[in-house]
Amino acid sequence: MNRYEMHIDEVIMNALKEDIGSGDITTSSLIPGNHESEAALRAKEDLVLAGLPFAERVFQLVDGNLQFRTFKKEGKRVRAGSIVAKIKGKTKGILLAERTALNLLQRMSGIATCTNNYVQAVKGLKVKIADTRKTAPGLRYFDKYAVRTGGGRNHRYGLYDGVLIKDNHIASVGGVGIAVQRARSGAHHLLKVEVEAGTMSEVKSALKAGADIIMLDNMSVNKMKKAVHEIRSQNPSVTVEASGNIDLDNVRIVAETGVNLISVGALTHSAPAADLSLEMVPL
Repeated sequence: MNRYEMHIDEVIMNALKEDIGSGDITTSSLIPGNHESEAALRAKEDLVLAGLPFAERVFQLVDGNLQFRTFKKEGKRVRAGSIVAKIKGKTKGILLAERTALNLLQRMSGIATCTNNYVQAVKGLKVKIADTRKTAPGLRYFDKYAVRTGGGRNHRYGLYDGVLIKDNHIASVGGVGIAVQRARSGAHHLLKVEVEAGTMSEVKSALKAGADIIMLDNMSVNKMKKAVHEIRSQNPSVTVEASGNIDLDNVRIVAETGVNLISVGALTHSAPAADLSLEMVPL
């Protein structure tokens, strides 16, 4: 088991402990230990499916004898009413795992569906849709997996795997130039340096400092166009990212400015949970 699998199991076990506590008093009171059922996981709306392997792992950790069969593929659009998987075995185990499995599947499918809507909105343009670090605490691996499943890209995973100089960094050290200089000397040579810029003056400062990536933060579309033109004319190799106040209504307009990347916090912090249910059929 690699470290990611260990992390997945740890998160799932903590979620199960949170839900089950000292035991499921309702199921223990009503259902004999040898009672068996089959349950269907059903999509109740059109969605992009994400999280099936994690849902399956929930059932396995509760009862290793439960049989989990999938009927739809991860990352595919699923129609309302479709059965995506079936679980067969001891009823108690199915009921113990039900809510945790659904919580993960609904959240992840919601994120994947939201992401795919953005990806489709910019289809045909040379731009990538990416997430941010605005994820649910403790669920970042799951949230970012869901973004990838929906066709998006992951931005940096955490503070440790990418240099992103933001306004508070710049204010703390006294300017873009010194911030980039310190980042170059403090980080290893394989890391690119990204600078957040909210004005044309900051864009020019980032260019002069030698930033590899410039994030155009909360700019109007017109300012963004000017910034892209300035960056392309000075250094075409610089990657340009747009971020801030971007939604499905304006994402294509933003993409048409010529940016390479659009990061959208809403993919993970505001995506509505997809509607899926688990339906029991006693054997």
